[in-house]
Amino acid sequence: MSFMKLLENETNERDAKEVLDDLEFQMFRMRENIINIAKKWDVVGIEQTKKDEWTVISTYDDGNNCKIMLNDCQTSFKGNWDFLLEAEYKDENTIHIADIKGPADKGYGSVVMNYLKNIARQQNIQYITGDIVKRDWDHIGRLEHFYKKHYFDVIIDFEEKYGTIIWND
Repeated sequence: MSFMKLLENETNERDAKEVLDDLEFQMFRMRENIINIAKKWDVVGIEQTKKDEWTVISTYDDGNNCKIMLNDCQTSFKGNWDFLLEAEYKDENTIHIADIKGPADKGYGSVVMNYLKNIARQQNIQYITGDIVKRDWDHIGRLEHFYKKHYFDVIIDFEEKYGTIIWND
């Protein structure tokens, strides 16, 4: 239960203590994680997921490839990301999503997708594209919903088990 819900519902003292203890733990973990993540990557933000979990967002961008990484604040940073969006710059107008890796249904994808769209806007890149391939077919419905939620045009060939996504700001 989130801190705001506690305030709104005026729940009992034990629930409030539990939420505050969890928040304190996440803030401690966030501080430690930021220090360690910043040794490897550029820390660009701190975001809360749809499940009220705090995350640290970092990036790596060499001008050809862009990685947006997310680390949760429930666990300590062990040198690797918990969620990753990899993209490549196709030309001055297009970023192409190469892969998205990490657990589903935690809100991580929406957090990193918003960062990718902000990167595109900051660099005046008009399009974000990507492919839906055969290995994605076991979760095609979830992918279609996710991309449409983020204002992508989704074109799917169900017969060939292939699709494309296009975001145009």
